[in-house]
Amino acid sequence: MPRFKDHYQNNVVPKLKKEFGYKNDNQVPKIVKVTLNMGLGEAIQNVKILDSAVAEMTAITGQKAVITKARRSIAAFKLRAEMPIGVTVTLRRDRMDYFLDKLLNIVLPRVRDFRGVSPKAFDGRGNYTLGLKEHIIFPEIDYDKIDKAKGLNITIVTTAKTDEEARFLLTELGMPFRKTGQAH
Repeated sequence: MPRFKDHYQNNVVPKLKKEFGYKNDNQVPKIVKVTLNMGLGEAIQNVKILDSAVAEMTAITGQKAVITKARRSIAAFKLRAEMPIGVTVTLRRDRMDYFLDKLLNIVLPRVRDFRGVSPKAFDGRGNYTLGLKEHIIFPEIDYDKIDKAKGLNITIVTTAKTDEEARFLLTELGMPFRKTGQAH
Protein backbone atom coordinates (compact mmCIF):
# COMPACT_ATOMS: atom_id res chain seq x y z
CA MET A 1 0.00 0.00 0.00
CA PRO A 2 1.46 3.39 -0.98
CA ARG A 3 2.42 5.64 1.93
CA PHE A 4 0.02 8.30 0.62
CA LYS A 5 -3.00 5.94 0.64
CA ASP A 6 -2.07 4.71 4.12
CA HIS A 7 -1.95 8.32 5.40
CA TYR A 8 -5.35 9.01 3.80
CA GLN A 9 -7.01 5.94 5.35
CA ASN A 10 -5.57 6.29 8.85
CA ASN A 11 -5.33 10.06 9.36
CA VAL A 12 -7.39 12.02 6.83
CA VAL A 13 -10.63 9.97 6.77
CA PRO A 14 -11.23 10.28 10.56
CA LYS A 15 -10.56 14.05 10.47
CA LEU A 16 -12.93 14.57 7.53
CA LYS A 17 -15.65 12.48 9.22
CA LYS A 18 -15.31 14.58 12.36
CA GLU A 19 -15.16 17.94 10.52
CA PHE A 20 -18.12 17.41 8.16
CA GLY A 21 -20.14 14.85 10.15
CA TYR A 22 -20.04 11.99 7.62
CA LYS A 23 -21.70 8.80 8.84
CA ASN A 24 -19.61 6.27 6.90
CA ASP A 25 -16.29 6.08 5.06
CA ASN A 26 -17.92 6.05 1.61
CA GLN A 27 -19.24 9.58 2.10
CA VAL A 28 -15.76 10.93 2.76
CA PRO A 29 -14.33 12.80 -0.26
CA LYS A 30 -11.39 11.16 -1.98
CA ILE A 31 -9.15 11.85 -4.94
CA VAL A 32 -10.39 10.04 -8.05
CA LYS A 33 -7.75 10.95 -10.61
CA VAL A 34 -4.94 13.34 -11.42
CA THR A 35 -4.60 14.71 -14.94
CA LEU A 36 -1.38 16.31 -16.20
CA ASN A 37 -1.60 18.45 -19.30
CA MET A 38 1.14 20.19 -21.26
CA GLY A 39 -0.05 22.59 -23.96
CA LEU A 40 2.59 23.20 -26.61
CA GLY A 41 1.65 26.01 -28.96
CA GLU A 42 5.11 25.93 -30.53
CA ALA A 43 4.32 22.41 -31.84
CA ILE A 44 2.66 24.17 -34.81
CA GLN A 45 6.12 25.11 -36.15
CA ASN A 46 8.15 22.29 -34.61
CA VAL A 47 6.43 18.89 -34.35
CA LYS A 48 9.57 17.28 -32.86
CA ILE A 49 8.97 19.15 -29.60
CA LEU A 50 6.02 16.80 -28.98
CA ASP A 51 8.33 13.76 -28.94
CA SER A 52 10.47 15.24 -26.17
CA ALA A 53 7.34 16.33 -24.29
CA VAL A 54 5.89 12.80 -24.44
CA ALA A 55 9.19 11.33 -23.20
CA GLU A 56 9.46 13.86 -20.36
CA MET A 57 5.81 13.49 -19.28
CA THR A 58 6.19 9.69 -19.35
CA ALA A 59 9.30 9.99 -17.14
CA ILE A 60 7.51 12.27 -14.68
CA THR A 61 4.42 10.08 -14.30
CA GLY A 62 5.61 6.55 -15.05
CA GLN A 63 2.77 6.22 -17.56
CA LYS A 64 2.84 6.81 -21.33
CA ALA A 65 1.65 10.27 -22.33
CA VAL A 66 -0.92 10.76 -25.09
CA ILE A 67 -0.67 13.47 -27.75
CA THR A 68 -3.70 15.79 -27.79
CA LYS A 69 -4.99 17.40 -30.97
CA ALA A 70 -6.59 20.76 -31.61
CA ARG A 71 -10.39 20.62 -31.67
CA ARG A 72 -10.92 23.51 -34.07
CA SER A 73 -9.00 25.69 -36.48
CA ILE A 74 -7.79 29.13 -35.40
CA ALA A 75 -6.46 31.14 -38.33
CA ALA A 76 -4.75 33.79 -36.16
CA PHE A 77 -2.52 31.07 -34.64
CA LYS A 78 -2.04 29.20 -37.95
CA LEU A 79 -3.75 26.25 -36.26
CA ARG A 80 -5.88 23.67 -38.01
CA ALA A 81 -8.25 21.18 -36.43
CA GLU A 82 -6.64 17.81 -35.60
CA MET A 83 -3.10 19.27 -35.45
CA PRO A 84 -1.07 17.83 -32.53
CA ILE A 85 -0.84 20.57 -29.92
CA GLY A 86 -0.03 19.04 -26.52
CA VAL A 87 0.38 15.96 -24.33
CA THR A 88 -1.70 14.62 -21.45
CA VAL A 89 -1.63 11.82 -18.87
CA THR A 90 -4.41 10.64 -16.54
CA LEU A 91 -3.28 8.87 -13.38
CA ARG A 92 -5.48 6.72 -11.17
CA ARG A 93 -5.05 4.43 -8.12
CA ASP A 94 -1.44 3.57 -7.10
CA ARG A 95 0.28 5.63 -9.81
CA MET A 96 -1.82 8.62 -8.76
CA ASP A 97 -0.92 8.06 -5.09
CA TYR A 98 2.80 7.79 -5.83
CA PHE A 99 2.66 10.89 -8.04
CA LEU A 100 0.82 13.01 -5.43
CA ASP A 101 3.23 11.85 -2.72
CA LYS A 102 6.16 12.91 -4.91
CA LEU A 103 4.48 16.21 -5.89
CA LEU A 104 3.73 17.26 -2.31
CA ASN A 105 6.91 16.05 -0.61
CA ILE A 106 9.64 16.41 -3.24
CA VAL A 107 8.61 18.61 -6.18
CA LEU A 108 6.80 21.58 -4.63
CA PRO A 109 9.46 22.15 -1.93
CA ARG A 110 12.04 22.41 -4.77
CA VAL A 111 10.30 25.45 -6.31
CA ARG A 112 12.31 28.63 -5.80
CA ASP A 113 10.72 31.27 -3.54
CA PHE A 114 7.81 28.91 -2.89
CA ARG A 115 5.18 30.38 -0.58
CA GLY A 116 2.43 27.84 -1.20
CA VAL A 117 -0.10 27.13 -3.94
CA SER A 118 -3.10 29.36 -4.59
CA PRO A 119 -6.14 28.51 -2.46
CA LYS A 120 -8.39 30.01 -5.17
CA ALA A 121 -7.78 27.48 -7.97
CA PHE A 122 -10.85 25.35 -7.20
CA ASP A 123 -13.54 25.01 -9.87
CA GLY A 124 -16.64 25.12 -7.66
CA ARG A 125 -17.15 21.35 -7.78
CA GLY A 126 -14.27 20.27 -5.54
CA ASN A 127 -11.57 19.91 -8.21
CA TYR A 128 -8.21 21.69 -7.98
CA THR A 129 -5.91 22.81 -10.79
CA LEU A 130 -2.30 23.72 -10.21
CA GLY A 131 -0.13 25.33 -12.87
CA LEU A 132 3.63 24.88 -12.91
CA LYS A 133 5.76 27.24 -14.99
CA GLU A 134 8.60 24.75 -15.49
CA HIS A 135 8.58 20.97 -15.64
CA ILE A 136 12.27 20.82 -14.75
CA ILE A 137 11.46 20.85 -11.01
CA PHE A 138 10.64 17.13 -11.26
CA PRO A 139 13.61 14.95 -10.25
CA GLU A 140 13.18 12.64 -13.29
CA ILE A 141 13.97 15.44 -15.74
CA ASP A 142 17.65 15.72 -16.65
CA TYR A 143 18.30 19.44 -16.82
CA ASP A 144 21.08 19.06 -19.43
CA LYS A 145 18.98 17.02 -21.86
CA ILE A 146 15.95 19.29 -22.19
CA ASP A 147 15.63 21.71 -25.09
CA LYS A 148 13.18 24.11 -23.44
CA ALA A 149 11.43 24.48 -20.08
CA LYS A 150 7.74 23.69 -20.53
CA GLY A 151 4.86 24.55 -18.25
CA LEU A 152 2.21 22.06 -17.22
CA ASN A 153 -1.16 21.94 -15.49
CA ILE A 154 -2.04 19.37 -12.85
CA THR A 155 -5.73 18.83 -12.16
CA ILE A 156 -6.73 16.91 -9.03
CA VAL A 157 -10.28 15.52 -9.36
CA THR A 158 -12.04 14.71 -6.08
CA THR A 159 -15.45 13.38 -5.06
CA ALA A 160 -15.94 16.40 -2.78
CA LYS A 161 -19.25 18.23 -3.27
CA THR A 162 -17.88 21.68 -2.37
CA ASP A 163 -14.59 23.54 -2.63
CA GLU A 164 -14.48 23.77 1.18
CA GLU A 165 -14.51 19.97 1.51
CA ALA A 166 -11.88 19.61 -1.22
CA ARG A 167 -9.65 22.27 0.36
CA PHE A 168 -9.86 20.50 3.73
CA LEU A 169 -9.07 17.14 2.08
CA LEU A 170 -6.05 18.51 0.18
CA THR A 171 -4.78 20.43 3.22
CA GLU A 172 -4.91 17.27 5.34
CA LEU A 173 -3.06 15.37 2.60
CA GLY A 174 -0.27 17.96 2.78
CA MET A 175 -1.05 20.45 -0.01
CA PRO A 176 0.81 23.65 0.99
CA PHE A 177 -1.83 26.32 0.43
CA ARG A 178 -0.70 29.94 0.58
CA LYS A 179 -2.09 31.95 3.45
CA THR A 180 -4.79 34.30 2.19
CA GLY A 181 -3.65 37.89 1.93
CA GLN A 182 -0.22 37.00 0.51
CA ALA A 183 0.64 38.12 -2.99
CA HIS A 184 1.78 35.41 -5.40
